[in-house]
Amino acid sequence: PGARLGWALGRALSSSSLQHIRKSVEPRELHVEPDTLLPVSKPPPMRIDPFQFVEADLRPLSDSLTDLVGIDHPVLNKVARHFFEMQGKRFRPTVILLVAQAAGTDRASPAFARQKRLAEITEMIHAASLIHDDVIDLADSRRGAKAVHKMFGNKVAVLAGDFLLARASVLLARLQDTRVVELVATVLEDMVHGEMMQARAEPHELLTFDHYVVKNYLKTGSLISLGAQAAAVLGGADPGDAVAVACRDYGRHLGVAYQVVDDLLDFTASEEALGKPALADMKQGLATAPALFAARRYPEMAELIQRQFSQEADLEAAYDFVK
Repeated sequence: PGARLGWALGRALSSSSLQHIRKSVEPRELHVEPDTLLPVSKPPPMRIDPFQFVEADLRPLSDSLTDLVGIDHPVLNKVARHFFEMQGKRFRPTVILLVAQAAGTDRASPAFARQKRLAEITEMIHAASLIHDDVIDLADSRRGAKAVHKMFGNKVAVLAGDFLLARASVLLARLQDTRVVELVATVLEDMVHGEMMQARAEPHELLTFDHYVVKNYLKTGSLISLGAQAAAVLGGADPGDAVAVACRDYGRHLGVAYQVVDDLLDFTASEEALGKPALADMKQGLATAPALFAARRYPEMAELIQRQFSQEADLEAAYDFVK
């Protein structure tokens, strides 16, 4: 009975994902027409390093995060320190801090201090999602080191992720802004819907760009999008103000684009550069943008996607199609 109930709940969550996202974004805003996308021979030159604008604020972030999650329980404390000592890109806090400055917040003001705390909260939520993802995906490594569950076991990893979410929720409540609490709570709901959408996808859905983009928004883009909107709110804007909406929309596009680039790097970058095994998505049976574009040119690729690369030679064949 428990298994049947879990399956039914999963189907219900999966089928309601498109309706759910109306709470944070209109589905039409995520619609993609692949045939209208123009090929790019090479990316434009990067003339500005956005990380430099917030370098001084990002530098103490790791120590601050470690202090914020410090607890008496030695195992959970060790897990948290292990994860945050692995230096990631700090992409999400960077976006939050850049949005704060773009929205006109004075860096010496109390509002900016609250926005910095929001940046820390988003990184804690992101870290918790990665720890949980690695358990679900049976990943061996993360950020070039052993995954948490490989070092401490699945039970401790799940509890550590839960603890990070709980601590993030406490810090969020201390911001004392119910509008921001609602935005970040919607992010957590989005993440669960995105995981269910991925786990319960029908074979025909695996071939559609809309399914891929919506899933990416829920799992990745929502935190960046609604986090940016929350930063604007902490800076003095109302959630529906033009500035806050512009920050949300910017974060939505950036979040979806970020995941597409990450999926491309899964095929083109080394494991050392990625900080995780290459072709990890396909090994889990997931088709990302490069595979979906390949399927539009090679019908055989569509068959591999729909059976989720489950046969012995599927991964090698799919890689050849993408290349």
